[in-house]
Amino acid sequence: MPTKGWRSRRDTRTSDVVQLGDIVDGLMREEVFSRGIPVAELSRRWPAIVGARLAAETAPSSLEGCMLTVSATNGPWGAQARFLHEQIRLKANQALGSEIIATVRIVVRNPR
Repeated sequence: MPTKGWRSRRDTRTSDVVQLGDIVDGLMREEVFSRGIPVAELSRRWPAIVGARLAAETAPSSLEGCMLTVSATNGPWGAQARFLHEQIRLKANQALGSEIIATVRIVVRNPR
């Protein structure tokens, strides 16, 4: 069974040699690939954005539109992150070098 998302591809497959850079550029133009880049950058820089202790209990989980979703390990850490949501937004935008994040949503992860 094909992976979700690949079924709708309209480009044809060929045996022509293509430069790897051209492939990467094409993938980055597709929203499904490029929207994960800011979240990866935030994850990498998360301790500097929120501090080491809060970073141990929270993590950026998605960026949809202009909303950054941050997951917390439990209710008290979620409340702490909610209290700091505006500082998190400002520092996250600074880390990304743009004003892409307009709101920060905090969710508590379900324990496994």
